[in-house]
Amino acid sequence: MGPQDPQEVPAARDTAERLRAIGGELSDRFYERADVVRTLLVALLAGQHSLVLGPPGTAKSELARELTGRIVGASYWEILLSKFTAPTRMFGPVDVAALARGEYRQVYEGRATTAHVAFIDEIFKCSTAALNETLGYLNERIYHPESGGEPVRCPLIAAITASNELPEGADSAAIYDRLLVRIEVTYLEDPSNFAALVRSAVRRPAAPKRTTVELAALRHAVDEAVPAVEVPDGIVDAVCTLRAALRRRELIASDRRWRQAVGLLQASAYLDGRPAVAESDLSVLTHVLWDSPAQRPTVEREVLQLVNPDAKEALDLADTIEELETQLDAMAGQSREALSEWVIKKAHNQLATAGKRLERLREEAVGAGRSTTAIDRVTGRQRAVRARVLTEALGVDASTVRAQL
Repeated sequence: MGPQDPQEVPAARDTAERLRAIGGELSDRFYERADVVRTLLVALLAGQHSLVLGPPGTAKSELARELTGRIVGASYWEILLSKFTAPTRMFGPVDVAALARGEYRQVYEGRATTAHVAFIDEIFKCSTAALNETLGYLNERIYHPESGGEPVRCPLIAAITASNELPEGADSAAIYDRLLVRIEVTYLEDPSNFAALVRSAVRRPAAPKRTTVELAALRHAVDEAVPAVEVPDGIVDAVCTLRAALRRRELIASDRRWRQAVGLLQASAYLDGRPAVAESDLSVLTHVLWDSPAQRPTVEREVLQLVNPDAKEALDLADTIEELETQLDAMAGQSREALSEWVIKKAHNQLATAGKRLERLREEAVGAGRSTTAIDRVTGRQRAVRARVLTEALGVDASTVRAQL
């Protein structure tokens, strides 16, 4: 990878800064979605498709629209698929006027064939009739017209897809395999964030800051700047070590997936404004190397153990926090006195100790220049569980909890 033109460096830096600003604005707007937002940005910069997997009502569609809507000059296309969606609805309907003249022609404008960015909802409900064309579109950015002739080359940079469930059957599994980045989302966990969400529904929000990025700048980043990010030998060694560790746990990813993942590492470094991939960028692989959500915690632990010791200890603390939440669930229906006794004797001290240790781990990670993504996520879980303890076990008003955390 050759050095960048010195004149291109400031432009690349400005693009990365704008994308970071977009990420910050979306993270402020969508509660508990900071890692989701950053991962979608990294996938977009790498020119790779992503899947947001989660139940209905978790803001998957709204988040995708807000992100893609920040790209000025880009043609955007969106569709909700069903088992009956015809390929022509996706890629171009028949020109009726031309058909009346005896010509068979499709109208591509405003369809997938002309889109720079796309959002495909319920991706695994793709009809059998549209399957091959959808695979060609995602794989090679081409569409084969129904009338035959030369394939249509599509300007798609990347697609964000969404689903409420995992694929069933070989057809949808083929599409699933082409989605490099897979992100799980859940309902809001922190009661204080939920209270803030409810308040936002009854208040007129102030006009949010809206940073944008030009299509040409994004395209240059994807085609030129991101591939120019250096991948040191130490990172190559770390990826090989990670592959071996996952294989020992019978978690096998294809060679193609590993190769494409390198582009994500470069995109992560570019987004942070660095000229070379660092170990902290490996954390994005937690969204790449699993097939079922049940495998994700194992992948995450292996990745983060490799990234830094702070993350490993944070995950150990996460186990303690999860155990406390399980105990809280099991005590549902018990008297307020019994719950208060449990809080005083056990939950309060363990949550407070975990919170203080997470604060120190974060300080150490920042001081050493290491990623704090895992620590921040576990800290979010600690605050969410503590908020549940305050509201459910001690009866504290959820709307006042945020100030106490």
